[in-house]
Amino acid sequence: MRIVCDTNVIVSGLLFGGPPRTVLRLIATGAVVNITSADLFREFDGVIRRPKFALSAGEITVMINQLAETFEFAVPSRRVDVVVRDPDDNRVLEAALAGAAEVVVTGDSDLLELASFEGIDLINAAQFVQTFTSWPR
Repeated sequence: MRIVCDTNVIVSGLLFGGPPRTVLRLIATGAVVNITSADLFREFDGVIRRPKFALSAGEITVMINQLAETFEFAVPSRRVDVVVRDPDDNRVLEAALAGAAEVVVTGDSDLLELASFEGIDLINAAQFVQTFTSWPR
């Protein structure tokens, strides 16, 4: 299965655990493929460096390297303008389209409100973990 994890899921999984960490474990084991893009990876890099997380440069480097090795990069060829309130959320949808993702895993209410986009389901991490075993592989 091909998915796109929104930055909030990645950060939550790395730093706090719970269902987002389970999603990251599924990615790390190869059970699912996470698609990202240069835009999403830059967003993650900016978020993880925020002072509130108090991570050292070394910790950040390790995280970025691990994710870069684990994630598959897609190059979006089409811009979308579906999420008006936070246009940066559209980058998630663009990566999902470019990477032929089946699911977007997100905690973002603007994206979750869509429920689906061009055949791609938008669900939270807990929903993904609950339903993963029932998805065709």
